[in-house]
Amino acid sequence: MSKGTRSGGVVVTGAAGFVGSHVVDRLLVDGYAVLGVDNFDPFYARAIKERNLEGAHGHPRFRFCEGDLRDGVFLRQLFAEARPEAVVHMAARAGVRPSIQQPEAYYDLNVIGTLRLLEAMREAGVQALVFGSSSSVYGVRTDDRPFVEEDTADLPVSPYAATKRAGELLCHTYHHLHGLSCFCLRLFTVYGPRQRPDLAIHKFTRALARGEPVSVYGDGGALRDYTYVDDTVDGVIRALHKISERSGGPVFDIVNLGAGRTTSVNELVRLLVETMGVEPKIEHLPAQPGDVPRTWADITRARTLLGYEPQVTLDEGLRRFVVWFEERHG
Repeated sequence: MSKGTRSGGVVVTGAAGFVGSHVVDRLLVDGYAVLGVDNFDPFYARAIKERNLEGAHGHPRFRFCEGDLRDGVFLRQLFAEARPEAVVHMAARAGVRPSIQQPEAYYDLNVIGTLRLLEAMREAGVQALVFGSSSSVYGVRTDDRPFVEEDTADLPVSPYAATKRAGELLCHTYHHLHGLSCFCLRLFTVYGPRQRPDLAIHKFTRALARGEPVSVYGDGGALRDYTYVDDTVDGVIRALHKISERSGGPVFDIVNLGAGRTTSVNELVRLLVETMGVEPKIEHLPAQPGDVPRTWADITRARTLLGYEPQVTLDEGLRRFVVWFEERHG
């Protein structure tokens, strides 16, 4: 990115989280100065998030600030001191099912936090944003084709999905009113090292390693577009570059980031069992409210606009995850 009168740095929100910490690592490898921001939301253990940033701490181009995006004073001070060129906004309270029990908490952090971030960016003159949205905005789809960005995204089936769609709409509003350049990236079932402990691949691996039953909701036929985290992060970086290389006025776009293929939960378990070489015990539980039967990304726009091309097969990605899990948990 052009240095201009700024530091050339990037603020990464949610920097201690799963995807955010990988974005931090990639930006540092690519030569950026990075300011990580995280509030260590208690959705899962702080120690896990702190460990996610072990590799970044001590790097000469990395700084970290603990703070909450809902705190406007904190944000104004952060932008005044850091003078970044761009923001990668990955901070969010995550999880479809918990959002049903705590809708106000999700609205507060995901919507109000995003709005205050956008206001702070406007006040500081920061005009480049990559926003981590979610495939959950597509809701329930029954037709047998991949999701394209033009499909309706206004019928969410969980508060989490609704907050992510609200974030997209706020980003577009600031693009229209204030000249913000923004890519809203709809992420599809990201997995890999550092994955949150409440997510399926992590839970399945933990259960298999302990010889415990693997809990599968419904009949296991639900389809997901599992996307390895390195591929997701590559899409994030490509979107950041696209904004910096633009000519003319501000840009806004919504782009799917997935693998472009679907795998059933039953097949996922089979692949994990094969990778780990264990005998599985499967227990089927009732389907959960807010879950959708299928996610499937059409990645034509990502390929055309960003040059995005997923590199890691599901077999290889699961192997890498299991290696990481075994190293982390012995």
